[in-house]
Amino acid sequence: MGEATVNVTVNGRAWEAVVEARLTLADFLRETCHLTGTHLGCEHGVCGACSVLIDGAAVRSCLMFAVQADGAEVTTIEGIGAPDGELSSVQAAFRDCHGLQCGFCTPGFVVSVTAFLQDNANPTDREIREALSGNLCRCTGYQGILYAVHQAAGAAGQQEPA
Repeated sequence: MGEATVNVTVNGRAWEAVVEARLTLADFLRETCHLTGTHLGCEHGVCGACSVLIDGAAVRSCLMFAVQADGAEVTTIEGIGAPDGELSSVQAAFRDCHGLQCGFCTPGFVVSVTAFLQDNANPTDREIREALSGNLCRCTGYQGILYAVHQAAGAAGQQEPA
């Protein structure tokens, strides 16, 4: 397959590496950048656990080659909160609303919700469910996640019946 050079900014830090052309972005983030918050669940793009932001858009990093991110700004779960460790509004809402249990799917949800709320600041339950339909959780039953999205959007209590 060969090798290629990839230049990417991850959470504000520039990375340059020679990688195998077939290396996924998820593996690049975990193995080269040592950012293990990006989880690998299904490795088929179904579960959403590997979601990261590429130039602000949520992307499944298991379905993308690292070389495809060349020149891009990548934000992982480690880059969502403030540099001093303060949680983002989405992270705080997941904590406050019990939107997580085992935590395996949480990074993918937080990344996906962060991107979603950039485009929809006051979503309905239906819009939230549709936006997050590509993220799977086996523990929470999703209700806490739904509440967390509303809280993060500043729309808690303004839920539309599903």
